[in-house]
Amino acid sequence: MYGAGSIGCYVGGRLAATQAEVVLVGRERLAGELGEHGLRVTDLHGNDLRVEHVDFQTKPAAAADSDLVLVTVKSAATEEVARQLAPLIRPDAVVISFQNGLSNADVLRRHLSQPVLAGMVPFNVVHREAGWFHQGSEGDLEVAADDALKAYLGVFAAAGLPLVQHDDMDAVLWAKLLLNLNNPVNALSGLPLKAELSQRDYRRCLAMAQREALSVGAAAGRTAAKLSPVPPALIPRMLGLPDVAFRILAQSVVAIDPLARSSMWEDLEAGRPTEIDWINGEVVRLGADHGVPTPVNEQLVELVREAEQGGRRDWTGAELLRLLRAR
Repeated sequence: MYGAGSIGCYVGGRLAATQAEVVLVGRERLAGELGEHGLRVTDLHGNDLRVEHVDFQTKPAAAADSDLVLVTVKSAATEEVARQLAPLIRPDAVVISFQNGLSNADVLRRHLSQPVLAGMVPFNVVHREAGWFHQGSEGDLEVAADDALKAYLGVFAAAGLPLVQHDDMDAVLWAKLLLNLNNPVNALSGLPLKAELSQRDYRRCLAMAQREALSVGAAAGRTAAKLSPVPPALIPRMLGLPDVAFRILAQSVVAIDPLARSSMWEDLEAGRPTEIDWINGEVVRLGADHGVPTPVNEQLVELVREAEQGGRRDWTGAELLRLLRAR
């Protein structure tokens, strides 16, 4: 797991807890934390697994002998990571990008001769306490279909993280981006995901951002895969339903426990730069390229950048909706 933060520690922990040989590569801070407390991974279904002795390394060379390299760094670091890995990893290694955004696998391919597959993590992971990482929403790991994965399918299935393969991974990544447009809304609300999504005004903010993105996608020739029972084009309409109706319908679409938070909220909470430029910023860039206005996503990008500098992170749904509508 290269870039083992919340996602990397959770996925790596699930694999290690079921006897896979896993090396986590990340920052000194987490190396010390896991060295002292071990690694605990839990989920919304009640699974609670512990790895007492974690192989957590801080140097890139730790990836040199790996058969499979799962890249989970933030998108801003992808180029640097690709350069680090290029002279190190084995020629027969397989690389999967489990990152947000649309183009991280392409960035890795520019520097690596090994097979690089695009992947997607649909669920949220919260760093609850020292050494403890919790999956707060449901979903399976999605990855581009490739024969190189055959040797690993059983390992991931045994860990409770089956790899779902797709022939059209670009459509999956675009669908994930549409869902991730909620990350800034959640981060700016200061609320857990379930509490935020239970309020119609916040959902209307997300629906506005998604409608812009769907218009951009139509102009850019991008089609979103159907990752839930509700087609992507209908999700904005569902988000606008009254709270009671939405709650009933949402229960059949995706399970979210009260602990779930967006990764963007977690980044702001820790004082780290967010991935806003690779989420809503992607919509803004594509919109500019294809002549589609994106004022809602532009405003969300601006608000998150302000929050990164200490700006507001306690917007009510009514306040945020009023601002986005004015924009």
